[in-house]
Amino acid sequence: MRVLLAEKDHALYSRLLSEAASDLTILTSGDTTELARHAPECEVWLGQPDLLAGLLRQGHRPDWMQSTWAGITPLLADGLSRDYRLTRAVGIFGQVMAEYMLTYMLSHEREVLTRLVSQTECRWDERPGRSLEGRRVLIVGTGDIGQRVAEFLLPFGVVLYGVASQPREQAPFVEVAGLADLPRLVSQADYVLNLLPDTPATHDLYDAALFKRFKPEALFINAGRGVAVVDLDLVEALKQGHLAGAVIDVCRQEPLPRQHPFWTARGLLLTGHSAAPTTPTAMVRLFVENLRAYRAGETLRGLVDFLRGY
Repeated sequence: MRVLLAEKDHALYSRLLSEAASDLTILTSGDTTELARHAPECEVWLGQPDLLAGLLRQGHRPDWMQSTWAGITPLLADGLSRDYRLTRAVGIFGQVMAEYMLTYMLSHEREVLTRLVSQTECRWDERPGRSLEGRRVLIVGTGDIGQRVAEFLLPFGVVLYGVASQPREQAPFVEVAGLADLPRLVSQADYVLNLLPDTPATHDLYDAALFKRFKPEALFINAGRGVAVVDLDLVEALKQGHLAGAVIDVCRQEPLPRQHPFWTARGLLLTGHSAAPTTPTAMVRLFVENLRAYRAGETLRGLVDFLRGY
């Protein structure tokens, strides 16, 4: 079987794939023109959505495409073919995303940044540290990644709430409500962790009205999609003290323009879309698992519903 590989780090992926599935013929290149030449020869494509979208735009189409990203927004652009099976990366980001969330949650509780300021001022800072135990954590987006984040947070003694497209029972959450209940749950949360995908229903959710519902002590962390946040509303909410701080990993425009107000916003930390990078080894494992299912005519993990957008 011939597999088209469209990845920035295509040399590493090609080596890992050859070791994991020696029967595959891998066609790859760092040149988009060369990729387009190989595309008609391959029924299976593997790679990053921005590169694969370019091939679709040229009229090429696979039978099955495996994205190496959890997000597939470039492949949902108007005018692109949807007459193929698309799977997104699932089951490989949970731990690294949980580590990211815990880094900034614990930093918030232990006031790491303000203690650094105290040190630069040669001021002995003996304020007692706080704990995550008993904190109410709202995970907005309780799918594959959100579920794993919840499982990693549970041993810290937090109380978990969730928001999904529809209400449902889901352990270990006390409650998983629909999007309509987001304002109610936000008003009770010490931490609001946004992991929602980019869909029409998730655009501009975090606006001025919602930020006014936050607890003044709450920390907002956005590692989902930048389009969920109205940027200027967040900046103003921080200025007004509607929430204690924000950690922003994803933005509407990346890299962030130099003149954007996030750079200088009070209480806002930027982390440059670094929360949960794709690990090539784990991605290749997922692809090989899905390839076995594809050949056997079985259900693929992470199969995308184009109507829902994920």
